[in-house]
Amino acid sequence: MLKEYMITAFDKKISVDDFKPDDTFNTNKKNATAVCEQLKERFRALQEVFYASKKYALLIVLQGMDCSGKDGAVNSALSGINPSGFAVKAFKVPTPEELSHDYLWRIHQQVPAKGEIVVFNRSYYEDVLVTRVHGQIDDKTALKRFEEIRSFEEYLSSNNTVILKFFLHISKDFQQTQLLERLEEPEKNWKFSENDLKERALWDQYQTCYSDVLSRCGTKDTPWYIVPSNHRWVMDYFILTAIVNTLEKMDLTYPVIQGNVQHLIDEVLASK
Repeated sequence: MLKEYMITAFDKKISVDDFKPDDTFNTNKKNATAVCEQLKERFRALQEVFYASKKYALLIVLQGMDCSGKDGAVNSALSGINPSGFAVKAFKVPTPEELSHDYLWRIHQQVPAKGEIVVFNRSYYEDVLVTRVHGQIDDKTALKRFEEIRSFEEYLSSNNTVILKFFLHISKDFQQTQLLERLEEPEKNWKFSENDLKERALWDQYQTCYSDVLSRCGTKDTPWYIVPSNHRWVMDYFILTAIVNTLEKMDLTYPVIQGNVQHLIDEVLASK
């Protein structure tokens, strides 16, 4: 399932149009939901030893169009995770202070320490997506930034930060349905912004820029996963499978207690 939607070949031309946002991988919601519950339990167990071992850091990048399910993935697929060593960082419009530094400055401050799992709800990739679509940078600058981002990710990887990047792929029709729900259901009105419509009008430009990101920034060590996200249960199933598979491949062990264990036990018993 994952390999078909995993981009690891740097500079191989990728188009998001070649991937189906409504793919179900020949499974159904009932079965996928049951598997997701098992994956969540496995994730919780792996996170405990991951946090204790302090060998690696895990950075999870969520990118996608408005309504693609970034918040939903955090609330559903990543729910129930021990908050110790787990955090979600959302990157908004840069502040004046952030703009006075290079575009990766604010990012590097938020990457996880060893033992931590951090989710970026949007990320440094906004600086080659939004900025490019709105003409704030030209194509030449974007190409340079692709190279800088690959180098940045390579640097993190060489320092034991594992990076999982998920592009939550939805169709334009699906986005329309989600936007209408935000307008028609009072409890979802707060999610809607007029800016959503302005960005939707630039759908084709965003698809082109996302295709370039996938083509230029997917490598063997830091692959992109294109996640079919028209069905939220498929999205959860996909993301959890990728995370659990990644954690299971790590050499995770609990730290060995310092000193002679039997001696320490005797000391505790003697202190009663």
